[in-house]
Amino acid sequence: MKLPHHLTISDGHLHIGGHDCVALAEKYGTPLYVTSEDRICELFKNYQMALSGRYQKVQVLYAAKANGNLAVMRALAQMGAGADVFSSGELHMALGAGMRVEKLLFNGSSKTPDDLWLAVEKGVRVSVDSLDELHQLDAAAKAAGKVAKIAFRVNPALDVPTHPKIATGLATSKFGIPHTEIPAAYREALACSHVKPIGLHCHIGSQILAIEPFARAAQVMVRIAKELTGMGVKLEFIDLGGGLGIPYHHDTDPSPTPEDYAVKVVPIFKAGVEACGIAPELWVEPGRSLVADSTVLLTRVNSTKSAHKRFANVDAGFNLLIRPAMYDAYHELVVANKADAAVQMEYTVTGPICETGDILAADRKLPALAAGDIIAVLDAGAYGFAMSSQYNSRPRCPEVLIRGTEAALMRRGETVSDITTTMQRPPWQR
Repeated sequence: MKLPHHLTISDGHLHIGGHDCVALAEKYGTPLYVTSEDRICELFKNYQMALSGRYQKVQVLYAAKANGNLAVMRALAQMGAGADVFSSGELHMALGAGMRVEKLLFNGSSKTPDDLWLAVEKGVRVSVDSLDELHQLDAAAKAAGKVAKIAFRVNPALDVPTHPKIATGLATSKFGIPHTEIPAAYREALACSHVKPIGLHCHIGSQILAIEPFARAAQVMVRIAKELTGMGVKLEFIDLGGGLGIPYHHDTDPSPTPEDYAVKVVPIFKAGVEACGIAPELWVEPGRSLVADSTVLLTRVNSTKSAHKRFANVDAGFNLLIRPAMYDAYHELVVANKADAAVQMEYTVTGPICETGDILAADRKLPALAAGDIIAVLDAGAYGFAMSSQYNSRPRCPEVLIRGTEAALMRRGETVSDITTTMQRPPWQR
């Protein structure tokens, strides 16, 4: 299996960023998420260099939904990142991590009144998803005596090669305003007294391994920008969204890089805005491609058995990594304490959850397994812990951050008391 350079094998053990995964599992217990801060920073620099080398005014906004740990967001903030936030919670996390207000965009198709009030209060730019939301935001800003700066989210009606549950730019998607209706939406915004349209926003999907769909989206966006400029809208930024995928199948998937993206997309953007006579900032929103391969999920084998197939039962299930159950997603596995051992048997790796669908990996060829072995699930940094739950009353596991030779908890493991702490006894049960 082809591993990224921050994952290595030494003395039979898998290492991440130079740290022995088996030793980490012994010290912190399993299940355990382990994340390399150095890898995240490296990937962020790749985006900055690829884009800014072709267009001077670039801002990288981290898609906070991918991994909302404060330590991760703090590391990115220190690199100069902003954030695409999808809730009031993510907005508070971004600000708490030290991200600057002008580098944030409040996205979402169903914002609550409290969300809109918070955006107005903090002065965060809002990606408006409907005319109804526009007028609610205008009223909130009026009540606060402020002017809200906005973009509209464009639905470009593009079919893209990804799982249908994460294709966000389809004509049938719940996200955004149809691209044909965008000029009318901006006319309505210009007529509002407490809203100022200054941006344009789109997002076409996630885990996209081809560059061509991003180029098509950029073409749609600069065409709209030209029409909006003619209407008198002064665009300060155009946000092309995120969605660049990663090679979950390490040996066979394409591996598009930020450089590949920049080569195809930035010239279209640059030529388009120059034709409009404007020079807005270019915003992008990577999430998965910044954090996914930075992280492994370490899980211990509880038992093995042979039935209609051979099973390895581990202590992490879809309560901690739901992607395989939800999307039929594939994650490579490495037996961390037998990383250089010969493949001998085929196993289906299953979790401890009381659901038939709690399968982390089906029919994988691995070294012979025994209770106590440590399996590393690769590429677990995006939509891993972020989508975890306490199903079956299982406390969520700890997260460790490594940097250089240092390792430390960035989230302690939960206890059963953490699960029950918000529960209350109704008066008739006392």
